[in-house]
Amino acid sequence: MTHEPIALRATGITKSFGPVRALRGVELELRSGEVTALMGENGAGKSTLLKILNGDFRPDDGVLSIDGVPTVFGDPADSRAAGLRVIAQEPEIIAAVSVAENIFVGSLGSVAYNRKALLRRTRDELKRWGFDRTIRAESLGSELSPAQRQIVEIMRAVVSKPRIICFDEPTSSLGDDEVTLLFALIRQLQAEGIAVAYVSHRMGEIFKLADRITVLRDGSFVGTQLVAETNHDELVRMMVGRDLSQFFHREPAPLGKTVLELRNVGNQYVDGIDLTVRAGEVVGIAGLVGAGRSELMKTIAGDYPIASGEIVVDDRVWRIRQPADSIRAGIGFAPEERKAEALLLQRSVRDNAALVVLRTLSRWIFVSSRAERALAKTYIDRLRIRTPSAEQLVGNLSGGNQQKVVLARWLATAPKVLLLDEPTRGIDVGAKSEIYAIIDELAHQGVAVIVVSSELPEVLGVSDRIYVMAAGRISGELTRSEASEERILALAMDEDVAA
Repeated sequence: MTHEPIALRATGITKSFGPVRALRGVELELRSGEVTALMGENGAGKSTLLKILNGDFRPDDGVLSIDGVPTVFGDPADSRAAGLRVIAQEPEIIAAVSVAENIFVGSLGSVAYNRKALLRRTRDELKRWGFDRTIRAESLGSELSPAQRQIVEIMRAVVSKPRIICFDEPTSSLGDDEVTLLFALIRQLQAEGIAVAYVSHRMGEIFKLADRITVLRDGSFVGTQLVAETNHDELVRMMVGRDLSQFFHREPAPLGKTVLELRNVGNQYVDGIDLTVRAGEVVGIAGLVGAGRSELMKTIAGDYPIASGEIVVDDRVWRIRQPADSIRAGIGFAPEERKAEALLLQRSVRDNAALVVLRTLSRWIFVSSRAERALAKTYIDRLRIRTPSAEQLVGNLSGGNQQKVVLARWLATAPKVLLLDEPTRGIDVGAKSEIYAIIDELAHQGVAVIVVSSELPEVLGVSDRIYVMAAGRISGELTRSEASEERILALAMDEDVAA
């Protein structure tokens, strides 16, 4: 493994944007037939390095070599001409043309082309790489799901026959079946001698795919490890400079009275739910995919009206039929899909943070910009949101900082109950630690918190008590001292509940 030829070597790469130093002396080697994972927290410099490899930016200092020959990319065309392709996390898809035309858009030219031949070639390529049952060559770009859009971006790269290919969080929008196909594709690329760089926050993927791992922190090169010679905890220490055990440090808060109670709640998604959360308590919801965890959160939040049972907040029965009802009851909800369901990506941090409390910031019919700015500054400081200003577009922030903006919106309402559905999904380990600290702080302030998570160590680490769901019902309840991964999984696969 260690003697494969080096296809790409970056040495001493430095890049600044004004006074901000994004990269400081970064090193990277990509070897033919190997997968090198590139890891680090949000803001570590991974995206900037990929943009340099793609020809979007020129480094201020350092040397980039292809096959030992120093190279300067003036633009993305130079990078592609050198046999290098970077697969972006956000695909650029042309809505009005077919999948076939999207895949081969760079090679069609301006002259007429044989559409039948193009469709035939596209079907052949989709079949070769295992995606022929996932996407149709004839489908329009506008008809594609997020997963299919990502597949088009991947196919666009591989059909160009690159020698070096870089994947930037390629599984963020893929389902389990598509992920399996992607891993098979990467193995095939390896077998053909292609050098692969793979950026992901998902440790499980890294240990399945990668041969070696390069870690960046704060724009600097930390080191490179062979996968066979490292482990999860060591990588976390390299990325954040502290031990994993510190992430889940919790000081249980004094518990108050029951703030939220569900009594035999049911609808088309969940059935017979009995649940309580006390002031200052963090309650985890665990279960397998399809167990009904997110559906339960949306039921409490008013997205899915209840058909039976009662929702009680502060000893009062509330008829929650829409989100406005839950907000009046003192419930805040941060959904799993923050970009699609929670954030206005093309609006500012200020606009997003103030969205739910505009009435309290208004005089007559006019919203006070001064009050909005003051509120935004309060939560930027309190939650340590990393943004140049309150006027920065939320879409330009990292995943962890976007999640903090969602939290700021609900904290501005002074909620009695806060529902957090997969609050750390898609964010790096350092940002996760900050989210955990915020959850702990809220509990000590007397907020009743529910956390849904697919990561069992996370559920175990943050929760005072855990409910486990299976088939839309609660299959069991565990105290912090009773809970373990084995017991949670046993309850999550409870056949009696599923039946």
